[in-house]
Amino acid sequence: MTKKDELSIKQRFGLAIKQRRGELGISQEELAFRSGLHRTYISDIERGTRNPSLENIEKLAKALEISISTLFANYGIE
Repeated sequence: MTKKDELSIKQRFGLAIKQRRGELGISQEELAFRSGLHRTYISDIERGTRNPSLENIEKLAKALEISISTLFANYGIE
């Protein structure tokens, strides 16, 4: 069992969002602006303390210029 396997789905999702955001070189504030979500909400997601709705997952994926399926498949969320 790897360290990633021990993380909750919320934590794995948060890490994926943070990694993709880093690849794009944008701040939490910029991601919040692009997605129409609040910066503290983005921070909570990245820390794995929020359980985002499907609508917000879609907003984040669009803001990160990636499909939801690619986000889940390529960033270790599955």
